Amino acid sequence: MTQSLDSFKAKRTLQVGDKSYTYYSIPEAEKNGLTGVSKLPNSLKVVLENLLRFEDGRTVTKEDIQAIADWLGSRKSTHEIAYRPARVLMQDFTGVPAVVDLAAMRDAAVSLGGDPKKVNPLVPVDLVIDHSVMVDYFGTTSAFALNVEREYERNGERYEFLRWGQSAFDNFRAVPPGTGICHQVNLEYLAQTVWTKEENGETIAYPDTLVGTDSHTTMVNGLAVLGWGVGGIEAEAAMLGQPISMLIPEVVGFKLTGELADGITATDLVLTVVEMLRKQGVVGKFVEFYGPGLDNLSLEDEATIANMAPEYGATCGFFPVDGDTIKYLKATGREADRIALVEAYSKAQGMYRESGAAEPVFTDTLELDISNVVPSIAGPKRPQDRISLVDASEGFAKTMADEFKKAGEQGKRAAVEGRDHDLGNGDVVIAAITSCTNTSNPSVLIGAGLVARKALAKGLKVKPWVKTSLAPGSQVVTDYLEKADVQKDLDALGFNLTGYGCTTCIGNSGPLPEEISKSINDNDLVACSVLSGNRNFEGRVNPDVRANYLASPPLVVAYAIAGSLNINVATDALGEDQDGNPVYLKDIWPTTAEITDLIRSSITEEMFEERYGDVFKGDEHWQGIKVEGGMTYGWPAASTYVQNPPYFEGMTMEPTPLTDIEDAAVMGLFLDSITTDHISPAGAIKADSPAGEYLASHQVAAKDFNSFGSRRGNHQVMMRGTFGNIRIKNQMVPGVEGGYTMKDGQQRWIYDACMEYKDAGTPLVVFAGKEYGTGSSRDWAAKGTKLLGVRAVIAQSFERIHRSNLVGMGVLPFTFKEGESWQSHGIEGTEKVTILGVADLKPRQMVNIQVEFANGTKKDIEVLCRIDTEDELEYIKAGGILHYVLRNLVTS
Repeated sequence: MTQSLDSFKAKRTLQVGDKSYTYYSIPEAEKNGLTGVSKLPNSLKVVLENLLRFEDGRTVTKEDIQAIADWLGSRKSTHEIAYRPARVLMQDFTGVPAVVDLAAMRDAAVSLGGDPKKVNPLVPVDLVIDHSVMVDYFGTTSAFALNVEREYERNGERYEFLRWGQSAFDNFRAVPPGTGICHQVNLEYLAQTVWTKEENGETIAYPDTLVGTDSHTTMVNGLAVLGWGVGGIEAEAAMLGQPISMLIPEVVGFKLTGELADGITATDLVLTVVEMLRKQGVVGKFVEFYGPGLDNLSLEDEATIANMAPEYGATCGFFPVDGDTIKYLKATGREADRIALVEAYSKAQGMYRESGAAEPVFTDTLELDISNVVPSIAGPKRPQDRISLVDASEGFAKTMADEFKKAGEQGKRAAVEGRDHDLGNGDVVIAAITSCTNTSNPSVLIGAGLVARKALAKGLKVKPWVKTSLAPGSQVVTDYLEKADVQKDLDALGFNLTGYGCTTCIGNSGPLPEEISKSINDNDLVACSVLSGNRNFEGRVNPDVRANYLASPPLVVAYAIAGSLNINVATDALGEDQDGNPVYLKDIWPTTAEITDLIRSSITEEMFEERYGDVFKGDEHWQGIKVEGGMTYGWPAASTYVQNPPYFEGMTMEPTPLTDIEDAAVMGLFLDSITTDHISPAGAIKADSPAGEYLASHQVAAKDFNSFGSRRGNHQVMMRGTFGNIRIKNQMVPGVEGGYTMKDGQQRWIYDACMEYKDAGTPLVVFAGKEYGTGSSRDWAAKGTKLLGVRAVIAQSFERIHRSNLVGMGVLPFTFKEGESWQSHGIEGTEKVTILGVADLKPRQMVNIQVEFANGTKKDIEVLCRIDTEDELEYIKAGGILHYVLRNLVTS
């Protein structure tokens, strides 16, 4: 870090015990010209401190800092700033391609005559391998060990590559498989709330901030750590010292009052918050929680709410430092000096929340009395579609009629070969306690254990068609479930430990038993899943399961017992006890006091210290991986997991000038809410798809295809999977699901058509509706789009991360004027599209695109260029953000 110009004389010394820290004081800056900044939301104070510390007169100017104070006037801003997070967090699905890109950049640096060592993370990077374990085995005590064995069999090539990266790059640590989910490991161990760095003989203290290559990076905002998900492309640039260009955000204040009623879970609360904020509209905004209701929530409850910021559409959901933050840091075994610094620093900066203190100034506010929250689930395919539990069965009936056009078919049942039970519409075939959202929260996990205990005592069992699984976010969960003596109860119902990682929520639910899958598909049944996750998009959880519902872990257990969405679990009997009496949910539901008492007697600081004491060591599988390669990677030609991507082929030191887009063909017409899952699926690879055919041609057996998520280090697989979700609907091919388009009047695989267009030199465009690119921060949704030859995407609106990723890959994003759409302009997919003036584009400029229809008529449509900042324009001109960074590194 270069010495800050310190225009507002903010640099000060903070004494904490016998330690002295240098910091940039917001109260001092307020005295010296930044009038009123003590009233800022706490999340914006973190941004302000970042600018004060990095003021250099070039990337951060005095005017940039002043713009934060000026925000208080209108409570919004169009001012662009350069923000530098303290660190980067990755998971392996998104981390592997990021490390692949770094390795490819080293090769490219050599080709350009530069020093490959310059391609190296300049800020700390932690990669947690958590997305590769699949639920192949379940319902037995050996499930965990067998799934681990299978994980290493499938992912050996990827893990060898990551072990190389761990040794080849400075500032890069890998947390081995089987440790936990990256966000929970971050919350429980990696995050410090206040970060420190030794520089020029000083210890500098500053807020812990990060970006992550997973959208649920936001979870750590519950610990007052400002962080959010970015694409791997942006994360790589941040790793390599590039600031993140952003507009000063609007901050929506969400006031919480009251206290949760007895038996209401944090999951019920977060699903309510998601529904409210989606209706409010907070895409691209910060949300900050405040109010007396925070006094009645645990830090884990707050982390649950922060986790689902992507689901409510916000950049982040921030909770300020308060007494619970300090208690949590102590309870999870953080060092005493760090805890003392967090408290002293937060109070010195005016960032410590005290009950009864003046409320910050927000752009807008909304309020929830949490005592009104009721038991809830969300589904069947969007996290924001909350349903009160009492209305769930009725809601499923409506879904059957409206979504699946099967009104009146709830009673349809079919035989299951080789089993003594049948299967029907609405049956729950997957019940999964999974995901960072809930497995970080002891209240809902202990609650699930108590539901299991009480259910067993009544003689209840899980229905035989339900695939049950328990995949905690850290090993500490196993420790406290065992100490609370409820793991044995979960085991008895089939919720045995299946792995530590992101499983069902990411699509790693594993296959259903063959006979169950066959009955579903042969009889066109609408099977259901109930999972304690944050994502339930179409085609994500399991290809055989069409309706997916988010629920708390205790409700997951209840639905496994009920076995169907047709049963109203709030009022109907779940089953019968030993004497034939009906058993209802209320009979097995624990009180809040029961859960709290068990938490207090079961969770200790020593559990965290022991589990995280040697967290980077790994088990015997990890330690047995051979590390080969030096400064650059020796790309194995036969690998189907890791290949050198083509981004830098033919790259020169001078960028190729931008050209107009002339006579582009339309590759796709899409409706609203096309997710990054639709564009770049993470789940299973079908044998009869272009990706499956590619793997088969490389002698990979279908049982070893693994998932798209695991093969993100191989562009050949990922290109073939782009726009390949089994549930995506390209309106150019009406009534058809899957990765198809029309070319020359024929239905074709999108990949095959795109390659023919590329060979012919024909550029491509995509048209879409609202919220295009919603969901996970999946860089391959942009990378695949680029490699297929798409030059521009014209949508009604974009989700924040995906728009940024498209720009990072050199793909132009445009939005229609309010009230306009591809439908309103009569576009059918047979048109030619021309966009002139590309070489002279300016940020947020109105642009005319010319559409030539099949009958020869032409129409001009004015659209908004969604290159939002000057830095983004530089990335586009350079051919993408990685090209921009690499040229700078080679010439530095």
